[in-house]
Amino acid sequence: MTENQNSETFIFRISPLIKLTLLSLYIALTLPLPFLSEATNAPVPPLILAIGLTLGAIALYAALTERVITNEKGIQVSYPVWVPDLFRKGWYLPWSEIRALKPRTTGQGGLVYYFLNNSREGYLLPMRVVGFAKLVRIVEAKTGIDTTDVRPLSQPWMYLILFGCTILLLLVDAWTISNAVAIS
Repeated sequence: MTENQNSETFIFRISPLIKLTLLSLYIALTLPLPFLSEATNAPVPPLILAIGLTLGAIALYAALTERVITNEKGIQVSYPVWVPDLFRKGWYLPWSEIRALKPRTTGQGGLVYYFLNNSREGYLLPMRVVGFAKLVRIVEAKTGIDTTDVRPLSQPWMYLILFGCTILLLLVDAWTISNAVAIS
């Protein structure tokens, strides 16, 4: 989270732990594929597969550059200029248009929250940012909505466990790649 000293502007970015875990998991899941493609004479050439996987990694990184910006006028979800609007579209809501913060259950049984504006349109409250508790306090102060029960979707220990499993998977990848190279 960064703060602009000249005004009440705060920028909340996705947690580095979440970025590291998700990028590492992507690499662990996809790294052996070009080597296995070569070793098994798969119909997709390893180079084409490697190019596609690289583009996928760039797309994942782009999604992880999301940031939440709050100021005196409203809240905004945005992405850097290099991320095309077609890929990830941000949004902006003035504080005065936010009518409610409604919980919704996810398919995995967790809770996410949506801002509802005057037109009853929903805007997802980003929950994987550094400083989430501060973000929620700002939302409550600016909108008057009670946020006492709003909690992050995932706790850091969940990502630490996933990262640990990813490290184990990378070790299996090293073994898989060495065997695939030996076969080729």
